[in-house]
Amino acid sequence: MGIETWYQVRFDEQGVHRAAQPPGAEPWSDSLAWADILRVCLEMEGFLGSDTLYLFSRHRPESYAIPYLADGSADLIGELVRRGLLDGQLAIRAATSEGLFCWPPE
Repeated sequence: MGIETWYQVRFDEQGVHRAAQPPGAEPWSDSLAWADILRVCLEMEGFLGSDTLYLFSRHRPESYAIPYLADGSADLIGELVRRGLLDGQLAIRAATSEGLFCWPPE
């Protein structure tokens, strides 16, 4: 069973909402308001890797990690660009490269 079948990410006018029903584990969900997002990073591991989107918030030191294969992640990346929380050119560069790409840059 692929992660796209049990991990979902959605968004609305208030923010980002994650939900997961991992096999053999307790389901969980959480939310993050748009206004609380300080930084966005894309970790691209290449063809055989597991790419991940990280949302950093003002309310906790750890990020909100979202696998690229999660249901809804592609739409979320577009919305982050639309809202100015992620640079579109950086997202395009990340999609064709490997490494860690963050916005805003340090």
